Amino acid sequence: MQLIQAAGPVFYVIVALSVYVLFLTFARAQTLARLGQDPTALIERARATTAESGPAAALAELDYAGHGSPAANVMRAGLSRAERGPQAAEAAMNSALLAEDSRIYAGLNALGTAAQIAPLLGLLGTVIGMVRSFLVFSAASNPTPAELGQGISEALINTAGGLVVAILAYLARNALRAQADRIATAAERVREEVPSWLTRTPAPVPATPRPAHTEPDTVYVPLTGAEGAVR
Repeated sequence: MQLIQAAGPVFYVIVALSVYVLFLTFARAQTLARLGQDPTALIERARATTAESGPAAALAELDYAGHGSPAANVMRAGLSRAERGPQAAEAAMNSALLAEDSRIYAGLNALGTAAQIAPLLGLLGTVIGMVRSFLVFSAASNPTPAELGQGISEALINTAGGLVVAILAYLARNALRAQADRIATAAERVREEVPSWLTRTPAPVPATPRPAHTEPDTVYVPLTGAEGAVR
């Protein structure tokens, strides 16, 4: 507590920023862990169902699975527009992918901003601490070490606090960014593959040979009398 009091008012801002960085890091980590379910098995099942029973059956199976990953949502958007053609399905998946990207990468820019602001706040506290030390020099001809130490300690504490917060924010942003990139890559894979499922034509069915047509034999039946006919 004495350390915080000696650090000055800027250090309170640095502490509040550190709390925000920790909260945002844990919140985004939980969200990405929920969104990062492996969709590989789901994609393969949907591909096989589309080839065998059509996109409607694949969409029903996808809804039944209840998979909430971005890849599943992009696939769901494409299969729901499959009856309108591959181009309509691709357009729907592009829109869904944009929405999922905003959900995947939410909060990462804020962590990057915190990593940039924290050292500046520490530098501000350092400057304020050094100014106080110089004011002590100007006010007293022979300042004591305790009087000088207050401004110097304020400068050093703010510098260290700003650097610590910046390092934590930078590491958290990079770790979360790598996890978000893996999730976005899976959704992008679905966007690239689903149109090929819809344009794939079934294998041609071999034609059954028709039996050769035989003309019935013509039978000539002689008739008695004036009439005669050929049968």
